[in-house]
Amino acid sequence: MSIKRYMKKWEFIVPAAIIGFALFAALGGWVVAQLWNWLLPPLFGFHTVTVWQALGLLALTRILFGGFGVGGAGSSPSRKMSRAERESIHRRLSEGSHGVTDPASGQERSLPDNNH
Repeated sequence: MSIKRYMKKWEFIVPAAIIGFALFAALGGWVVAQLWNWLLPPLFGFHTVTVWQALGLLALTRILFGGFGVGGAGSSPSRKMSRAERESIHRRLSEGSHGVTDPASGQERSLPDNNH
């Protein structure tokens, strides 16, 4: 493929991707604003929000909770464990062990009972 044909292809893809992202974000903001304004003011007396405020809420929830993707803050910690670690945790939970394993000695010790 020649350079000119390659560049011609990208001259279409880049603007289309930018416009597509902007439309997707606008749609997401509009949906959040509609849901917020439909549910929260009548139920809890909150103020209504604009589409820009709804986009801010989406960004804030993404930062705090890491949604909208694979492997963000919401990913399972067990994926980072070895098979032996997962089996050890499963075994201790199924045995009803509520102790803590001391990393230095590898021995399990009981947690204090705080039920008064």
